[in-house]
Amino acid sequence: MSRLVDVYPYSIEKDQIQFLVLKRSADVRYAGQWRMVGGKVKENEEATDAAIRELKEETGLSPDIFWTIPSINQFYDQQSDTIHHIPAFGAQVNHSEQLSLNHEHREWQWVLEDDVEDYIKWPEQRRLMNLLANIVTDNEILDAWINKQ
Repeated sequence: MSRLVDVYPYSIEKDQIQFLVLKRSADVRYAGQWRMVGGKVKENEEATDAAIRELKEETGLSPDIFWTIPSINQFYDQQSDTIHHIPAFGAQVNHSEQLSLNHEHREWQWVLEDDVEDYIKWPEQRRLMNLLANIVTDNEILDAWINKQ
């Protein structure tokens, strides 16, 4: 079983949280779906390092603040008959920084928290985005969660 990571890029604009969502290319898994950044952890790689690497590979962005969301994405994959428990990370990025999508994605969009359900169909991903927004809005990111890059 592959070890996986999820990264939820966001920006704060005019006191509102906006999530960066990416539309999957036609020739990759989850084709045509709007999703966050995600990927596999390589051998001898920490999940945190994999998440930062995936963010850079998929968007060209580096986070201003990178932190562990105190929850996980979990789901059952019927193809592999596997239950996945995936660490989730918040990545505050600069909204005006130029994006550079890799081959996995064909479009990107900044989405307000209230509009997440229009794009993200996986319930656990929506839940994690709402949790991230609540933590950031309440200014409750604990020091222990922050990755000091």
